[in-house]
Amino acid sequence: MPEQTIFTPIGKRFRRFLPVVIDLETGGFNHKTDALLEIAASFLHIDEKGMLSRVKTLSWHITPFEGSNLEPKSLEVNGINPDLPFRQAIAVDERVAINELFKAVRKEIKLNKCTRAILVGHNANFDLNFLNAAVERLGQKRNPFHPFSTFDTVSLAALAYGQTVLARAVKAANFPWDSNEAHSAVYDTEKTADLFCQIMNDWQECRPFETLGR
Repeated sequence: MPEQTIFTPIGKRFRRFLPVVIDLETGGFNHKTDALLEIAASFLHIDEKGMLSRVKTLSWHITPFEGSNLEPKSLEVNGINPDLPFRQAIAVDERVAINELFKAVRKEIKLNKCTRAILVGHNANFDLNFLNAAVERLGQKRNPFHPFSTFDTVSLAALAYGQTVLARAVKAANFPWDSNEAHSAVYDTEKTADLFCQIMNDWQECRPFETLGR
């Protein structure tokens, strides 16, 4: 993070919403039945000129919840094998992952003078549906994320670059893309975060910071 004398809360930019970039890797497409396998979350920083940047990423490997479904085709795409010994050694129950994620998000909400987090993702509703399903399974009472609103980089990238596929949008934004690393939660989250920041920053250059977020 570049040095600066005055901390600028993100709440001033997004009507007191905290954008948190999320990517989930799952055992399928059905958020009600399919396993949650990985979560990654990237947090952002804003400078005094209103420019966004990625500052840190947290991640968890997750043990499939009891009775969850694992679709072979989905596992083939994301390259996750829940039965590998090294993965079983580091994976945590989804309750642990969700609790730690929410704790970190609440800390950032307070720091940035926000009232709630909003999920940023590529095809964001997919990730939000799986997150909300986990919250329901666990009986979580304090979900810091907005229950239905998102910032979706599919739409933003279509506007900015005429691209909707993450890899193509990232390349159009002049960031490198390694297909061998794709479909890990950390890699996809950080690339999505960089893409989101780039689009927001390009727009920021067209409008003064003080006119935004009112």
